Amino acid sequence: MATTASTRRQFLSLLGLSAVAVSCGTTAGASSGKGGTKTLRYQGWAGQVTLPELAEDLGYLEDVKLDWVGNTISGPQDIQSAATGQVDFGGAFNGAVVKLAANKAPIKAVISYYGADKYAYNGFYVLKDSPIRSARDLIGKKIGMNTLGAHSEAMLDIYLQRGGLSQSDIGKTEPLVVPPVNTEQTLRQKQIDVAVLGGLLRDKALATGGIRPLFTDYQLLGAFSAGTYVMTDRFLKQNPDTARVFVTGVGKAIEWARSTPREEVVARMTDIVKERGRNEDPAPLKYWQSFGVAEKAGRITGKELKLWIDWLAERGDIKKGQVTLSDLYTNEFNASGS
Repeated sequence: MATTASTRRQFLSLLGLSAVAVSCGTTAGASSGKGGTKTLRYQGWAGQVTLPELAEDLGYLEDVKLDWVGNTISGPQDIQSAATGQVDFGGAFNGAVVKLAANKAPIKAVISYYGADKYAYNGFYVLKDSPIRSARDLIGKKIGMNTLGAHSEAMLDIYLQRGGLSQSDIGKTEPLVVPPVNTEQTLRQKQIDVAVLGGLLRDKALATGGIRPLFTDYQLLGAFSAGTYVMTDRFLKQNPDTARVFVTGVGKAIEWARSTPREEVVARMTDIVKERGRNEDPAPLKYWQSFGVAEKAGRITGKELKLWIDWLAERGDIKKGQVTLSDLYTNEFNASGS
């Protein structure tokens, strides 16, 4: 893993990851029998309905079944689990996907699944009476986010850099991991100075009041697809039909959510959470507005990945030419939106 002395923290470091572990990863459970596996192991997100879960409920996955193995709050952890064969697909911020590929992980991004738009965005929020008003005010401050080395830390670094902070000053900010369900409360109790909130949890916190945005990722970069689901090269080779049903189904679910009245989407997701029996509170789902995927059916254009290849190379986190864009993604399995 490339390192740089000029940065305090390893941007997009994937904890516990080694190229050896990835290259030796198995796909236990992803059998390569005739016709391939029809069961996909995956990790969910507590209190939320992922696009694959929505696609399955809508019948878009046909005879392919999802096998929930637990929840995660970390995109980098999720795609690492996919790379090592613990699950059959995982999703993360595109910068983390690039970094994992740079570590020789045999993965391919197959479809975008979340992004930023005027409805779906991550905001960096402070209490209304907070003295924090600018990038420079974040020096020495604690910023709570769901995981390090992913979307939120990337947005923070861009904001600080655009605010004119030196690498030394950027290193004096303190990003901290706070479980998403606890982030709002942690901010209100003043255990952190800034809370990164998105989606349902953001809108729930805004409805309660008493907080204001410092900035959002949508303000920084406009509308963009921010994360992709990945599968291993081995899985795609052994199970092309299953991969095609999965990716195409997720693409259909993206378009269904985009074209269906919001109230109907929320009602459907609420029923999914109630029926799956994971002891979750479905109430925050009423704040859902958008998945934020920019392209039709989540098709990958390349620009959403190239942005982070260039960014990481500029920072010295990867070497120029270490990742080949054309090797990083494929739309081959996405028959929706073509």
